[in-house]
Amino acid sequence: MTSQVDQSEAVDGSDGGEGRAGSAPPSARQGRPVKPTQRLDRVIIRFAGDSGDGMQLTGDRFTSETASFGNDLSTLPNFPAEIRAPAGTLPGVSSFQLHFADHDILTPGDAPNVLVAMNPAALKANLPDVPHGAEIIVNTDEFTKRALAKVGYAADPLGDGSLDAFRLHKVPLTTLTLEALKESGLARKDAERAKNMFALGLLSWMYHRPTNGTEAFLRQKFAKKPDIAEANILAFRAGWNFGETTEDFAVSYEIAPAALPPGTYRNISGNLALSYGLIAAAERSGLPLFLGSYPITPASDILHELSKHKNFGVRTFQAEDEIAGIGAALGAAFGGALGVTTTSGPGVALKSETIGLAVSLELPLLVVDIQRGGPSTGLPTKTEQADLLQAMFGRNGEAPVPVVAPATPAECFTAALEAARIALTYRTPVFLLSDGYLANGSEPWRVPAVDELPDLATDFATEPNHELPDGSRAFWPYKRDPRTLARPWAVPGTPGLEHRIGGIEKQDGTGNISYDPANHDFMVRTRQAKVDGIEVPPLDVDDPHGDARVLVLGWGSTYGPITAAVRRVRADGGRIAQAHLRHLNPFPANLGQVLRGYDKVIVPEMNLGQLALLLRAKYLVDAQSYNQVRGLPFKAAQLADVLHAAIGTLDAEDQR
Repeated sequence: MTSQVDQSEAVDGSDGGEGRAGSAPPSARQGRPVKPTQRLDRVIIRFAGDSGDGMQLTGDRFTSETASFGNDLSTLPNFPAEIRAPAGTLPGVSSFQLHFADHDILTPGDAPNVLVAMNPAALKANLPDVPHGAEIIVNTDEFTKRALAKVGYAADPLGDGSLDAFRLHKVPLTTLTLEALKESGLARKDAERAKNMFALGLLSWMYHRPTNGTEAFLRQKFAKKPDIAEANILAFRAGWNFGETTEDFAVSYEIAPAALPPGTYRNISGNLALSYGLIAAAERSGLPLFLGSYPITPASDILHELSKHKNFGVRTFQAEDEIAGIGAALGAAFGGALGVTTTSGPGVALKSETIGLAVSLELPLLVVDIQRGGPSTGLPTKTEQADLLQAMFGRNGEAPVPVVAPATPAECFTAALEAARIALTYRTPVFLLSDGYLANGSEPWRVPAVDELPDLATDFATEPNHELPDGSRAFWPYKRDPRTLARPWAVPGTPGLEHRIGGIEKQDGTGNISYDPANHDFMVRTRQAKVDGIEVPPLDVDDPHGDARVLVLGWGSTYGPITAAVRRVRADGGRIAQAHLRHLNPFPANLGQVLRGYDKVIVPEMNLGQLALLLRAKYLVDAQSYNQVRGLPFKAAQLADVLHAAIGTLDAEDQR
């Protein structure tokens, strides 16, 4: 879904009436009083139900229409690892949270303002996150004695007073959906499946979401089953009309478009942005893109997406295992392609020997690690940042590898380009560390113009590069560029450029096998110097007044929660500085100076303190960790409390 955003339109965004974009479904609006509309600056909605209830599809459609409307947004899909978890159970609950606003936002929100619970399990699993006063919409048809007992409810919460602190809407979603589809000819079971579209229609009415896009999507999705398509559209329209006519929903809400910079925007997830970034890197380098991969959650979407783009010269290979996937990618790099392998933490463990081989061969290779909860199989569908030390050191021998980490879903695009720049310029494998939160989450992305993208043009060796004593010339595969220390890249089959490859140590220059101690010492130090010498931008520090004593430093997907927390602290009058690392190996050259400029450094991470460990070791600073490994991103309010406490500790020390 793309949309053109003009600055003046983005500020106002109202159509002068109900604020609806796109035509509304047929309804009973004519001849009836128009319900009042309340203007909000933001809202957080969470759809929750069984993994078979279509909550991810429902949330995705609501998100797409919200993006087309022009709101800023951030999403958090959350679903079980099982393909079909046990119905009606707490482990089987799937949810999708969307935060959208008329201004710049950074996170999917700490707590939902609206919870749509399709069954008792969804209510019980999500109720602890819902603040008092929030709206809860429940499908009363699913609150049977058996369903309540399955999740441990001794009494029906819809009638025992336990939900009195919330604005409860009891809606028989299943019954209403079946009534809307009674003339469709569908079997009862098939008709019931459309209840998520009824809920989507109701929420679309409540928040003035466009409707045309969803109807077009349903017709396209079920093009081969037009009866199913029309049934879902009928249920969607019925939900919209229910909101319009029922007395239970007396008010609808309007959130104006955000004031985004001018440009063409689309809603994009991290994995999709990363896929597009890889394609753009191949186009800008003039190289064919080859992906060697084995499916693994949450990286598989990249394989799925790239397989659609053969028209850009993309070749995808679904290997029989992780080792074969990276082996094929490294072979493609040797053959002159932009070689990429995608995986998650368990796959990195299997790929480690071949990554070491790529270090030894000094060939460009992108290793994309979409981190998830571990160890071992761990939490396949949950997020974590616990692979940093694995990326840095998870190989035998001295095998340094550059590491790049995007901060937002949209930034996965530019991170892919940056990883490719480093790999191609310095002839080295590069780790790109995303995670499940970025991979599955989405936000608006301004589509860049081609001339905004970096030039990644790469030259191959075409002729011998070393003059021998007798005046003849030979090809030395390890004769280096004095600026980058990169060795030449010779495509196999180029006449006169035959050379050896393999994992045994090579002699400097000639590339002959060498067991000489001095040569090995030199080669190890040279490979390290090459990585240490990679040009990366200096670290930017956000310190508005220049007098903050506390610095909060993050990396990867903690950017959104940290920045939201910093905004809260500053709104309360606190002075705090913020910086975010996108290059983790090598670190920016000014990082040590930045760290020493503050009395206290707080490092929030979704691990047990891996970046903090590196900072303490390298810079001898007392970087203080704040950690969680819950499989979920930080909450901004939680981080804000930590930062307030850090500032307060320093103030208390000054008063002693």
